[in-house]
Amino acid sequence: MRKWVFLTIFLLIVGGILYYVSFGSFSDGTRVGSLVKISRRGYIFKTHEGQLMVGGMSDGTGTFNSTTWDFSVDDDNKEAIAALEQSQRTGQRVSVHYEEKFFQLPWNGDTKYFVVSVELIPQQVQPIVPTPRPQPVQPDSDNSI
Repeated sequence: MRKWVFLTIFLLIVGGILYYVSFGSFSDGTRVGSLVKISRRGYIFKTHEGQLMVGGMSDGTGTFNSTTWDFSVDDDNKEAIAALEQSQRTGQRVSVHYEEKFFQLPWNGDTKYFVVSVELIPQQVQPIVPTPRPQPVQPDSDNSI
């Protein structure tokens, strides 16, 4: 009887650890950039896979560098997928909130980064300030010598 209690407790602990490692996350964050691609992939477990172009200025040199960041979106997260598709159509930048999983598992997608929510960043319209036209110079009509 005693060994069944220890075996049950042991199996519950191992099962809890496996569940947390499979479905939990150890990190989360936000990335901002322009969407490069989004596609629906998978043989059995369908997910949306995407790439975000994240760029910025490098330190000291003033050059622009860009990197791409791969991410996955659950097929059930319709709001995030719709926002990403709208971003791809309009060219708007997006702010992506993600969770980083412990491992890349087949039902989580092709990456360890799993998108939870997406926010479209409104495009800032620069006002066009008209420049004044130069006035033609009129010769003096009072030319008396």
